[in-house]
Amino acid sequence: MDMDVLIVGAGPTGLALGIDLARRGVDALVVERADVLFPASRGKGIQPRTMEVFDDLGVLDAIRAAGGDYPVGMIWQDGKRMGEHQMFDPDEADDGSPVAGPWMVPQWRTQEILFARLTELGGKVAFGRELVGITQDADGVTASFASGAPVRARYVVAADGGRSAVRRALGIGMTGETVDPNPVLVADVRLTGLDRDNWQLFPPRGDGDGFLAICPLAGTEDFQLTAQFPVGSTPDLSLDGIRKLVAARSHLAPEDVTQVRWASDFRPRAALADRFRAGRVFLAGDAAHVHSPAGGQGLNTSVQDAYNLGWKLGAVLGGGASETLLDTYEEERRPIAADMLGLSTSVHRGEVRRGAATRQLGLGYPDSTLTQETRTHPGPVLAGDRAPDAAVDGGRLFDTFRGPHWTLLTVGTDTELPPLPVPTVRIPPYEAYGEGVFLVRPDGYVGWAGATAKGLTEYAARVDVRQSP
Repeated sequence: MDMDVLIVGAGPTGLALGIDLARRGVDALVVERADVLFPASRGKGIQPRTMEVFDDLGVLDAIRAAGGDYPVGMIWQDGKRMGEHQMFDPDEADDGSPVAGPWMVPQWRTQEILFARLTELGGKVAFGRELVGITQDADGVTASFASGAPVRARYVVAADGGRSAVRRALGIGMTGETVDPNPVLVADVRLTGLDRDNWQLFPPRGDGDGFLAICPLAGTEDFQLTAQFPVGSTPDLSLDGIRKLVAARSHLAPEDVTQVRWASDFRPRAALADRFRAGRVFLAGDAAHVHSPAGGQGLNTSVQDAYNLGWKLGAVLGGGASETLLDTYEEERRPIAADMLGLSTSVHRGEVRRGAATRQLGLGYPDSTLTQETRTHPGPVLAGDRAPDAAVDGGRLFDTFRGPHWTLLTVGTDTELPPLPVPTVRIPPYEAYGEGVFLVRPDGYVGWAGATAKGLTEYAARVDVRQSP
């Protein structure tokens, strides 16, 4: 066997999974068809829950330094400012949720940060490796490539995007719908004549054309340009075509667009893979679910796929956990992906505003076979919920959670605890939790909850709770 895990695709999903496995001492390799990391801003919105994931993976400071808050929208008409448009419902951070709103970082920069962290941990990415075939047997998976030797791994994770070569090779279908028949152009441009204080919005003029939106990309000199086109048309992605588009739909002159750094077009759609697992191969990210970009759910759901799968692969490969633990990946993540696809579509169609629902802090796994709630009268946090943050002993509860381990937490009780090989922290009564005993999973969700520790030892044995390396 060449390695434990082969990850196909060096986007945010594959790199995040690589980081999680590297910190667990799992022998993994990321392979990428292209010769470089994806160069565009496409998935620029990082939701609060993903910021918490990035904190655990050790990249939060770099992500914060690379980005900024989303600007307020400014509506233009005939070269005049007509008023502001709030793109997101406001929210306030609190002790339990230290990140309030989305953070803007161009996707290419997020990938650079994740790549640097992966390299720091000793992980590797092999570029220029295009997968052309995959076979598996009872012991492992063999991946073949357009050039170079095949790779043999115990498990393979497909993180190779919406046109996933792995998914197609496995014959796994995608069930979905067209969200909007109008084609959309998205481009990273440099231009003059607009300030960087607002997300500049140019509504349709009623002549059959769609909207134009120009968003300053935090931490760069670039703007992300998005434009909708009539059904059946083909957007012109050239510099000249984009100059004509901007001049036709705004008060800017063609020459105000000085550079097109990247451009693409797509038809918004939503699709969900029929399965997230086939034997020793797992689908994650866009290989498993394709979203409309509205609401900023795609990249975030994808990174959290990796975060869910990483600790489970680590427990099986390095901790001796039963392989049945891996069955819970599809059990937990496919329903979440389905819900987020519905949310993205609703935001795209104007049925739901960007706000509490899009921040992903309320997602959880209440129906998972890994979830056990033993209290007759539970408090605000149930087994399966995200475990909130709290101030403890001059630090934060998230400081205790950080790392590839389970955490045993008691809130407002001095009940006797069994000796588990995990960090233990006791805090006084805290409104966000109520009172009780909570065993927090490596991905920050409550696995087991009780008024006392009765039954905890049996649960810990069932899920094979161990201190990670």
